[in-house]
Amino acid sequence: MDTVNNPTAARMAERFRGFLPVVVDVETGGFDAEHDALLEIAAIPLRIDEAGFLSSGSLVSTHVEPFPGANLDPRSLEITGIDPDNPLRGAVPERQALDSIFQVVRDAVREAGCQRAILVGHNAAFDLGFLNQAVRRCGHKRNPFHPFSCFDTVSLAGLAYGQTVLSKAVLAAGLSFDSREAHSAVYDAERTAELFCGIVNRWRQLELLEQEHAGLGAALTQGGAESEPPRA
Repeated sequence: MDTVNNPTAARMAERFRGFLPVVVDVETGGFDAEHDALLEIAAIPLRIDEAGFLSSGSLVSTHVEPFPGANLDPRSLEITGIDPDNPLRGAVPERQALDSIFQVVRDAVREAGCQRAILVGHNAAFDLGFLNQAVRRCGHKRNPFHPFSCFDTVSLAGLAYGQTVLSKAVLAAGLSFDSREAHSAVYDAERTAELFCGIVNRWRQLELLEQEHAGLGAALTQGGAESEPPRA
């Protein structure tokens, strides 16, 4: 991407030190990334406008077949409502799932003029852990995500709104949350993206306000100096 002729791309590359934030949510067969199945992945690359405000890009998602020997905890399946054996899921093998997600992310990274993607998630270490384990199992060589750095909306929402549970944080941000749709990778990724963008955009608004006040202060100081009568 030519960031000289595309100032918006340059702004995204500068905003996060060359990283493109990509919201990711996974649904799984448990909490153990090494042994439990990865069942769904959803990813949303973020965009930035000329004023420096973030918004969601196009979502990509896929259902995933449990890898051979994967553990499926019935309690996790009850929470997510996923039936791994349902042929209507249209699930694909892990390697194919990663290929489809990573291709979209790599294209977004290139379009944004960035060097790499950085995962944004609610309890981001969980999502990144399952993603990294799938990469290792498949021997995937073109993972666009940073292997250990991430943005966690749990911490950000705790700071911004005093809430750490996704549903409560989203509601505190003035957004809507339907608990009946929760624990779907697509729905949770969409709400997490809205939450992250809202927090970052609030900070951007504060930056602009501070710049405006600084400009007014400088103008008043300059005006006062010009109106001061000359001294004898």
